[in-house]
Amino acid sequence: MLSLKQLNKTYDNGVHAIDHISLEIPTGLFGLLGPNGAGKSSLMRTIATLQDADSGTIHFNGVDVVADKAALRRQLGYLPQDFGVYPKVSALELLNHFAILKGLTHRGERKEAVEALLQLTNLWEARKRAVASYSGGMRQRFGIAQALLGAPKLVIVDEPTAGLDPDERNRFLNLLARIGENVVVILSTHIVEDVTDLCPRMAMIAKGRVLIEGAPQAAIATLRDRVWRRSVSDGELAEYQQRCTVLSSRLVGGRPQINVYADSQPDEGFRRVEPDLEDVYFLQLRAA
Repeated sequence: MLSLKQLNKTYDNGVHAIDHISLEIPTGLFGLLGPNGAGKSSLMRTIATLQDADSGTIHFNGVDVVADKAALRRQLGYLPQDFGVYPKVSALELLNHFAILKGLTHRGERKEAVEALLQLTNLWEARKRAVASYSGGMRQRFGIAQALLGAPKLVIVDEPTAGLDPDERNRFLNLLARIGENVVVILSTHIVEDVTDLCPRMAMIAKGRVLIEGAPQAAIATLRDRVWRRSVSDGELAEYQQRCTVLSSRLVGGRPQINVYADSQPDEGFRRVEPDLEDVYFLQLRAA
């Protein structure tokens, strides 16, 4: 269990990136959902002990992380949003190098761990290729392989599926789901589907604050019978944005299609639809 209580972080430029955040994160996949600039990466860096909070506490499995950063680092696997690689070094060599840095100094143990992770991440056939030549999805899978060295109990992945094609995204998410069966995995993302598909628990944040937390399906249930949809003209779109709670609009067949939050039918032509997590997300952001 990862426990965050009243975490705060304000940068020198005055940005209050983490604003009294308190969360209880159990074993399994936990989604941290929010737009770019919401404070997700700041929170991930703080949990990973890469920066100090101004105030608040972090405990992981009973360990006071603020007082004993090294204790968490021994149990941590971290995949940041952007990570660099040596341009001409193979995945096998680079993973072996990282394994030594993680403390796997016994050659036989290290070889077994590295080969097992290359198999787990489906990179075995490409193990002798330079990581710099990998596709985006392959690089992300390599990033997870290095994060899993040393059998961590806490894994943090920051915006891991941004820019991946659908096949690579599915492979990566399936891999995260398998990892999350036994350890705490925090998936930080602005992609709603990643959280809906994978995470039994989640929190939405914006402007450094937690908006809601809990089970995605429970959040969706709060909007049942209150989401309405219809196609509109461009002129009608502006009108409805003025007088209704328009959650989202997208072009369908060349015309805007809007989802509106309302207790009853807003107008003729609207039909009630089943809500999804995206509707919850946009409603929360409107209120933030």
